[in-house]
Amino acid sequence: MPKQPPAAELDGVTRLRAVMAALRDPDDGCPWDLKQDYASIAPYTIEEAYEVADAIQRGNLPDLKDELGDLLLQVVFHSRMAEEDGQFDFDAVARAVAEKMIRRHPHVFAPETTDGADTPEAVKRSWEETKAAERAAKGEDDSALSGVALALPALQRSEKLSKRAARVGFTWPDAETVFADVEEELDELRAEIRSGAPHDRLEDELGDVLFTVANLARLLGVDPEAALRRTNEKFTKRFQAMEKSFAEEGRAMPDCTLEEMDARWDAVKGVEKSPSGES
Repeated sequence: MPKQPPAAELDGVTRLRAVMAALRDPDDGCPWDLKQDYASIAPYTIEEAYEVADAIQRGNLPDLKDELGDLLLQVVFHSRMAEEDGQFDFDAVARAVAEKMIRRHPHVFAPETTDGADTPEAVKRSWEETKAAERAAKGEDDSALSGVALALPALQRSEKLSKRAARVGFTWPDAETVFADVEEELDELRAEIRSGAPHDRLEDELGDVLFTVANLARLLGVDPEAALRRTNEKFTKRFQAMEKSFAEEGRAMPDCTLEEMDARWDAVKGVEKSPSGES
């Protein structure tokens, strides 16, 4: 017999938690939801976070509302599984993060105990100092690189690692000085290619190039992930415009020569840069 959905009169979070409890009911819940565990749900959690970022980038607030709901569902899903395991529940998650925010914002919640943090930069310093104190209290590694999540996208993690290193003085003095290291890393990659080096050596040298470029982004004040996403979108638009251009002539891309595609690519770029092609 089908379940009755939780009452619409419930507040949003309570109703969502009741929905998840029903889906995870071992007797008559959803077979797919019951099969999941933390590891199987983790990729969906990451994907939903990216979809939130995508909605923000597109400036689509209705989509943002939907995507935030999907992301909240992930938190409720993980919390429900932990509750079933006797570890913690959603309320414990919410309470813990509330306490963390209070603890990391003494300039707001206990201003009499601080010298004040009246600029965004001062707030960031205070935040990092509090995080370091928390790690020390837990007996965790006190390395300047501690706490940079392994699951971050590699380019973003590179930027964060280099930022942590820079806080203790291990960095280039300015963006201009990084270019010599970029060229050096490219030369080393070229040398490995010419020598017929194995795949792992090429991967190692290319990684060095990307890491150095991520440092350049940091020194320029540019988010490397955002920069690459922007380029991905630009490439997609240009490539699809090129496909459409050939299709209008009754031609498919595989039937065109590389020279023809290069010429059409340049034409598409030219339209973008012309006054009438500017968005």
